[in-house]
Amino acid sequence: MFTGIIEEIGTVEDIKKIDGGLNFSISSPEIINEIKINDSISINGICLTVTKIKLHLFFIDAVGATITKTTINDFVKGTKINIERAMRADSRFDGHFVQGHVNGTGKIEQLKKLGENYYIQVKAPANLKKYFINEGSVAIDGISLTIANMKDDLLGFSIIPHTWKKTNLQFRKEDDMVNIEVDMLAKYVENFLNPVDKSESKITENWLKELGY
Repeated sequence: MFTGIIEEIGTVEDIKKIDGGLNFSISSPEIINEIKINDSISINGICLTVTKIKLHLFFIDAVGATITKTTINDFVKGTKINIERAMRADSRFDGHFVQGHVNGTGKIEQLKKLGENYYIQVKAPANLKKYFINEGSVAIDGISLTIANMKDDLLGFSIIPHTWKKTNLQFRKEDDMVNIEVDMLAKYVENFLNPVDKSESKITENWLKELGY
């Protein structure tokens, strides 16, 4: 589990093909001493496992759906990535609950500076539209962001200078693809309202109306 609060901007140093996937070596000089083999780590919002550590580098493998459903296949040497270690049970919780399970990829349609702040508009997959609400949470490349406005499948985000400087957003440009993870709470609500076994659910539209919703 992650929070969407990025700890460091890392760099992809090398990419090698392995059986069924890709191996990445990533530099993270700020937090490398706090990373251990077998740690879960978020790379641009993708939950991966640290398989090796060498000097200032740590290594991860990506296979199967991770390659086909995320932007990791677009990584090249020098790509700047967002890094966050899994949250600890005894730490403060900021951001929102982020699983590192990417639901789809979106395209940056607009990116501009507005005074001291920045504005980014992302076109999300149409099938994810039902999970978004104004002022709701969403993870973009692992960054916990609040939806400032939305129209159809276009999501707008206001980015403060601190977030801009502490994440790879500063290296982004229009037409770049990003990983999107919807708020897990929205998915739980969907499951309550539309359970696989409808006979077990007491939550119906009429039931909610009776309660005044």
